[in-house]
Amino acid sequence: MLRVPDATPRVRVAAYVLRRRPDRPTELLVFDHEADLPPGTHVPAGGVALGETLEQAVIREVREETGLHDARIVRILGDDHTVHPIRGFARHTTYLQLTADPATPDAWNHQVTGTGRDEGMTFRCRFVPLPLTFHLADGQDAWLHRLDI
Repeated sequence: MLRVPDATPRVRVAAYVLRRRPDRPTELLVFDHEADLPPGTHVPAGGVALGETLEQAVIREVREETGLHDARIVRILGDDHTVHPIRGFARHTTYLQLTADPATPDAWNHQVTGTGRDEGMTFRCRFVPLPLTFHLADGQDAWLHRLDI
């Protein structure tokens, strides 16, 4: 018997964490990894847990994927509907702008926490100047034009 795939989109968040320092370009927090999530340079992103608000989810994802505990939400930028490029499920992702402490290091390695597929992986986190000179993986750069930089 044929089964109809679940068309209910997975609700997700993605974080554009910005660092601002005097006399320097605004920078975006990104990370790289060795996994197939898909591969490439990413911003923190992931699913919203049952009973969790978008704001709670984005703060948790930033903490789990980068180790930052002091990121602050600035505003919601927008949302999109896409299909996961590897696993094929529908996604509804809300993009949020956040800010990081100017004293946050330029780069660091972080072992991912939480309960997702990436738990235990090491992400190589770093700040890069805006505008980007490369594309983010999985179309994550779709809302960069809405940033207050």
